[in-house]
Amino acid sequence: MSQDNAMKSIMSKAICQARNTMNDNIGGPFGAAVMDADGNLVAVASNSVLNDHDPTAHAEINAIRKAGKILGTHDLSGCTVITTAFPCPMCLSAIIWANVKEVIYGARSKDADAIGFRDQFIYDLIRGGFKDQRILKLDEAYRDECLTLFKEYKEKNKQLY
Repeated sequence: MSQDNAMKSIMSKAICQARNTMNDNIGGPFGAAVMDADGNLVAVASNSVLNDHDPTAHAEINAIRKAGKILGTHDLSGCTVITTAFPCPMCLSAIIWANVKEVIYGARSKDADAIGFRDQFIYDLIRGGFKDQRILKLDEAYRDECLTLFKEYKEKNKQLY
């Protein structure tokens, strides 16, 4: 199967998974999959926020967690994430932390915004430098105490990831 056909097949699986869990009121219209460098499906998942009572249970996060367990690593270098929508800021961060370098997506961020999802609101907050403290107050109250912990980590030559 060509890489193009593999991606199309995997996107179909992500859409199907999303539709099933959406119709069961488990989560929104979001499905995602992780494909390895050879075009093989590693993991497919959907959004399970409503079922899990977990605001982080987005499709991309769930797919990355599954793929990490299946592959036995936190490093998904060489993998591609295929997802039904442009990833939210949290999912983009997880994708970057996982060392994934390519995302294939369906719906745009503004498509999610048009049906009431808040991704764009969060992008705007980030672009604005988190200045609106009515939305989120960030307080660096315990920096000195926590820097000690960070220095210990560095001194012990712990693994960076």
